[in-house]
Amino acid sequence: MNTDHNTVSIGEFTFECGESIPELEIAYEAYGEFEGDNAVLVCHALTGSAHVAGPRDGNGTAGQARAWWDDIVGPGKAIDTNEYYVVCANVPGSCYGTTGPASEHPETGEPYGTDFPAVTVTDWTEAQRRLLDELGIPHLHAVVGGSVGGMNVLEWAKQHPDHVEQIIPIAAAARLDPQCLALDAIARRAITTDPDWNGGDYYGTDSEPTDGLALARQIGHVMYLSKASMDQKFGRRAAGRDAVRSFPADRAASFFPYRDVESYLDYQAEQFVKRFDANSYLYLTRAMDNYDLSAGFESDTNALAAFDGEALVMSFTADWHFTTTQAEALADAMREAAVDVAHHVVDSDHGHDAFLVEPENVGPPLSDFLAEGLGGSAISDTVDEETDTGSDFAPVHTSLFSD
Repeated sequence: MNTDHNTVSIGEFTFECGESIPELEIAYEAYGEFEGDNAVLVCHALTGSAHVAGPRDGNGTAGQARAWWDDIVGPGKAIDTNEYYVVCANVPGSCYGTTGPASEHPETGEPYGTDFPAVTVTDWTEAQRRLLDELGIPHLHAVVGGSVGGMNVLEWAKQHPDHVEQIIPIAAAARLDPQCLALDAIARRAITTDPDWNGGDYYGTDSEPTDGLALARQIGHVMYLSKASMDQKFGRRAAGRDAVRSFPADRAASFFPYRDVESYLDYQAEQFVKRFDANSYLYLTRAMDNYDLSAGFESDTNALAAFDGEALVMSFTADWHFTTTQAEALADAMREAAVDVAHHVVDSDHGHDAFLVEPENVGPPLSDFLAEGLGGSAISDTVDEETDTGSDFAPVHTSLFSD
């Protein structure tokens, strides 16, 4: 697979908040060959990187040991790099190569820290548009992304409706609900109340706010799972004899089991703090929480009225982070805006993470939609055959895609 790993400067950048930085560098990866009308932009989720497919970058700059959607993107896969020129760009505010709080301010030589401007999903979209201009890509066949990456997809339809033919928001919604806003707020407070956060000025010190970031990640990780998946994976089992607690425990803890689910969350947190920046976590969760598709318009429908392409909305039954009900409301707004749309619901116990861990369910409708639009065979299976209403809101099971 022909892969391009690179960082491009798009010069001075003014953020939606009104503040500017003298230079915005964007880390991106591109796969396949550009043929003028085959470009697909993939938008990563909250803590993802540009490393969406293939082996790890030899320099380790992707920040992740494994490409985050390698089961979906690549030769012969759902987003086939033999057919499409696939671009994934790390968003502003992150810590995986694109300019963010941990980056050096070119005029001071010091990290930006919390002097970095507030970022929004709109900023991500505009940065991607400018990157594509640098790469000589005026128009996109499709924009696809999951979670907050799906919000990024929606913003493309809102801000650049004439620049894209298809949009595919997966496990996403027009805005977060209050429960998720509350949990994100607690996660941020875990970071900002860590004494080592030091008001965001911890770069170059002996201590970073790893405990606070670890707790924030654990809260987020629970949001990505479902009751069913946690019960299947962990139950109430105690961790193995060799398991060691990652956090200090109260005196009574020695009487009670250190459970498998605790050990799992501790391990995930330990790995995460090795690769992610605490300030970036604050900035990116703020961007996600702030997103509202209808901002600047009277409604979600009005926000999407200028988009005349096709849309595939995909959701998962056990996802309580972005629910199927929220996805259906988004699809309804598109229908009211006269956008040709299907809402493809996957029956899954995996929760929000299903879009990452169930390629057998995500791949077929995604591949069909990219190639054939709403006429694809996997897409047409979402029609409710029992009522013959033509509803695009119907559960889809793995068996629909088996040979």
